[in-house]
Amino acid sequence: MSEWFKLARKFVKAGKLPLPINDTVLEILKIVLTEDQRDFLLKFKKNSYNINEIKEISDLDEKNLEKMLNDLMHLGMISGIPSRRAGIMVYRITPFFPGVLEFTLMRGETTPTTKKLASLWEKYFNEMSEAVQQNFDNFIPLIRQAATSIDRVVPVETQIEMKEEIVVPYEGLSKILDECGTIGLMTCYCRHRKDLLGDPCKATDLRKNCFSFNRVADFLISQGFAEEVSKGKALKILKKSEDDGLVHKAFHNALDPEKELDGMCSCCSCCCGTFDIHYKGGIPLMSIASYLAKVDGDNCIGCGTCVEKCNAKAIELIENTAMIDEERCIGCGLCAHHCPEEAITMKRTGPRNVFVPPPRVSIN
Repeated sequence: MSEWFKLARKFVKAGKLPLPINDTVLEILKIVLTEDQRDFLLKFKKNSYNINEIKEISDLDEKNLEKMLNDLMHLGMISGIPSRRAGIMVYRITPFFPGVLEFTLMRGETTPTTKKLASLWEKYFNEMSEAVQQNFDNFIPLIRQAATSIDRVVPVETQIEMKEEIVVPYEGLSKILDECGTIGLMTCYCRHRKDLLGDPCKATDLRKNCFSFNRVADFLISQGFAEEVSKGKALKILKKSEDDGLVHKAFHNALDPEKELDGMCSCCSCCCGTFDIHYKGGIPLMSIASYLAKVDGDNCIGCGTCVEKCNAKAIELIENTAMIDEERCIGCGLCAHHCPEEAITMKRTGPRNVFVPPPRVSIN
């Protein structure tokens, strides 16, 4: 087993998704990291370390150790975030996804290296889809058992009941932003990757519309991955994302939806990883949703706007009336937001796990 493979496995284990490791992944790591950085990271045997613990496992002097940590944080391969209770700096290896994947392109740079990385990521996604399709019947039960939802869908705020006794945490953009300290604005890795591949987003012209919050935002801003913005600017960007038909997905600390909110993406089906790879046949759609769309058949005129706007492909027209596939509906509220006849409403279900297997597709 090569040292690069061992490192890749360490990144994958830091996350929650059992992603495959192949030669394409190793090539990506070899572009991003030096061998010295690889060897340093291989010394990490647990999830988190403070500086004194790192000094015990490292043979670097203080000056070179500081440089090593700073360089790896600048690359996004480790994070350095103070603990909530004691304020002690804690260093962690970044999960493969979400994490390493995004950091390689999050600064929005257009260079020969970033173009190469974009091509390699595309190759990896295609290889992953091919592997799943070739072993479909065995893969689906495995992933259903092994993987958990890593994001929570945040519905369009104007489409849900906003009474204080009904709204729960992470259901309403204004409430989320009101409770945040620092807000960081980043380039959307997914759309930047598509731009580098010459296949720009078909849903929006926004490129900076991913957000980080609180301690994570402080870290990303310090490393040049994000810029600090006001709550007002953040809300304006998020509302524009809704109008463009993008789904808000919230990500939490340690990919645990019950923990502190770390960030939020606004996703489309043509670019964003969870949708893009799903429709290529590579991964299931997995999200925590709290609402279901309901159609008033008397008011629906069968215009098809909701079908067009649904990133989860949970709506179809049957006899000129929109019908909701409740197994696929992620409760984002975009159909209701864009319905010209106001024929769709959002009904709260409470948190539920949406799991939609990838489609069977032909692999060329």
